[in-house]
Amino acid sequence: MLMEDVSRYVDLHRALGFKYRVQNGLLRNFAAFAEAQGDETVFTQRVLEWAGQAPSPAQRRNRLLTVRRFACAMQAEDDRHQIPPSGAFGQVGFKRRTPHIFSPEEIAAILTAAAQLTPEGSIRPATYATLFALLVATGLRSSEALALTLEDISEDGLIIQDTKFRKSRLVPLHETTIRGLERYLRLRSQLGTTATAVFVSIKGTALCYSTVVTVFLRLIRHIGLRLGPGHPGPHLHDLRHTFAARSLEQCGSDPQAIKRHMSALSTYLGHAHVSDTYWYLHTTPMLMSQIARVAEALHEGAQP
Repeated sequence: MLMEDVSRYVDLHRALGFKYRVQNGLLRNFAAFAEAQGDETVFTQRVLEWAGQAPSPAQRRNRLLTVRRFACAMQAEDDRHQIPPSGAFGQVGFKRRTPHIFSPEEIAAILTAAAQLTPEGSIRPATYATLFALLVATGLRSSEALALTLEDISEDGLIIQDTKFRKSRLVPLHETTIRGLERYLRLRSQLGTTATAVFVSIKGTALCYSTVVTVFLRLIRHIGLRLGPGHPGPHLHDLRHTFAARSLEQCGSDPQAIKRHMSALSTYLGHAHVSDTYWYLHTTPMLMSQIARVAEALHEGAQP
């Protein structure tokens, strides 16, 4: 009963244009938990039990509010659904997480660890090593990379279809990225799968986003970049932040080069506005050095 309600609720939001990927996963997880206890409707105590299992305060509150919104919608149809209090886990103010900008050495360690995944001799190591390398080299959203099909690979680059802002775009690739992708596709062709997705599992099916995140977190814990569940550390999306920051480093201290670069970067990343791209820019030692040189030149009365 609850799982059916979740399906209707998620379908409604997706029909309105929301992707509802994370919310869908959370709500289905809750519904399975509640139904295992024999519940047919939302009960406050069950919500608190389930949400309380999350490893951090922010995640517990997110779980609570996600189910609470669902309960509000369901109560309009059936008043047996209870609405849990929004402040049951306290108030957590918004604080932007500082993204981790990976060093070249850290990226190399991640790709090496991915290439050593088991089962040895299967396509799994090549799949994850190629996927993470592509995210590093292009700054694609992980959802965009996972949605790639064989038909999206063209001579001019990758065709990213109908993405976050309902836009499609062409992403040119460096020749080294092209060669890496070609190597993977040759291995992939040996699977004999009928799936159209570029990145596939050992069963030949398209990779699941949650599985990719889990594998990434295991890898960075393995190489010492993050502790266990519930502890802060690098995220998969930080590869996109790293791409943006490292690409800006290549502009040097030339203001005109930076202006041209920002316009191109915004288009390349698929942003609706260049202001959206600023969210991905973070200081690195090289950028701080460039800023210091410009500031010194201005202080001395010279043109940067």
